[in-house]
Amino acid sequence: MPLLKFDVIEGRDEQSLKNLLDAAHRAMLEAFGVPERDRYQIVHQHPPHELIIQDTGLGFERSQDLVVITVTSKERTEEQKQKLYKLLAQELHESCGIRPEDIMVSIVTNGDADWSFGMGEAQFLTGKL
Repeated sequence: MPLLKFDVIEGRDEQSLKNLLDAAHRAMLEAFGVPERDRYQIVHQHPPHELIIQDTGLGFERSQDLVVITVTSKERTEEQKQKLYKLLAQELHESCGIRPEDIMVSIVTNGDADWSFGMGEAQFLTGKL
């Protein structure tokens, strides 16, 4: 936990997707201080016409390398969130060649009762996590 979902335009090969996920995980480790094996990532690939992601009037253009990352997580500080945004932009640019203007991130917050990692239990509530 956190759970990261990546929405991308179809066409990336397996190695490119692996690089994307590895880079995002490095950013998550540093920004949120999660354990190494606290890695939950899902990729959704879409035809170009299924992703319309504009700029809310900020004045930049998106490319076919667009990545929308939705992070579902327990509450984090504003500082942690800001650090994550910055590190994601750096890691994805350096490791994958993705321009910062092609990265959109949304964080959805939930609580301890909202997670079950398996076995029919809410491990944050039972004290196992």
